[in-house]
Amino acid sequence: MHDSQADKILVVGPAWVGDMVMAQVVFKAIKQQSPHCQLDVIAPAWSLALCQRMPEVNALIPLPCQHGEWGWAKRRALGKQLEKSNYTQAYVLPNSWKSALIPFWAKIPRRIGWLGEMRLGLLNHWQRLEKSKHPFMIQRFAALAQQFQPTAVADIAIPQLLCRDTDQQALIHEHQLDLDKPVLVLAPGAEFGPAKIWPAAYFAEVANVYLSQGWQVWLLGSPNDREAGQTISSLTQDQCINFIGKTTLAAAIDLLSLSQAVVCNDSGMMHIAAALGKTVVAVFGSTSPQFTPPLGDRAQVLQLKLACQPCFQRTCRYDHYNCLKQLKPQQVLSALQAGSQVKLS
Repeated sequence: MHDSQADKILVVGPAWVGDMVMAQVVFKAIKQQSPHCQLDVIAPAWSLALCQRMPEVNALIPLPCQHGEWGWAKRRALGKQLEKSNYTQAYVLPNSWKSALIPFWAKIPRRIGWLGEMRLGLLNHWQRLEKSKHPFMIQRFAALAQQFQPTAVADIAIPQLLCRDTDQQALIHEHQLDLDKPVLVLAPGAEFGPAKIWPAAYFAEVANVYLSQGWQVWLLGSPNDREAGQTISSLTQDQCINFIGKTTLAAAIDLLSLSQAVVCNDSGMMHIAAALGKTVVAVFGSTSPQFTPPLGDRAQVLQLKLACQPCFQRTCRYDHYNCLKQLKPQQVLSALQAGSQVKLS
């Protein structure tokens, strides 16, 4: 890749929060090679909150389709519209056939991606993915910007989200937040399903220990996590500040940026917190940190080694959820204590 003021680069981004955070490794690699390029991203509209906190991204172009929607006519119309933008290169991060359509219809000369669902023709610079050479998702992303060459994880510039002081101050004012006490954030949800979700009662036990030591505890999550939030609130005598289902993604990111430590499941919140450089303790149940671990020096993973895990199922096939229930709050508390820069007294 040459460095030119004229370089206009389009990246087709992923559809999930955690994957979109990890996609920043591609943006960083592109900008390292071509510092003056214009880098635009096509992704679902919710991604704007993340892209605004990634200095490498110039603009987000909202994908006109819903998640899972074929949207042939919408994709074609957007591709024809983008043809006028004269992009020189496109990187297609998802492996689906439909994700490669827009750069093709935009007639972008160089269209780069893993072969995926037989995308010959749609892509003109591709390779078949050898998973053993690129075991981590960030390696697969980074390789797209490195002529498909394998890259050691240690050599990849990991995601770093930057929050603006003005946004943080607005939230502090809106919610009348007092930051004299350190903040522990609990993010008890995960969109994938219950086999990823540590019991709400365990989150509450962690909260009660920190509340008793003078910390404040904030609860963050989507509307789907409201029941967990209510359980935690009731088991902590409503001492937590419950933001679950009450914030935008942008506000959730900025609230996380004000915290000292985060306890979460394998979720988008986990990747955001790690990219903000927070002390993170992430509980893994049915999934594996061998593919999409939280990235950052202060992120820790806790996972048991049961014979049935990882199963990668949304629900437990044995209906016991032992991979989550047998991982006790004391293990999380110990990991938090070891990793936190603000120690319990």
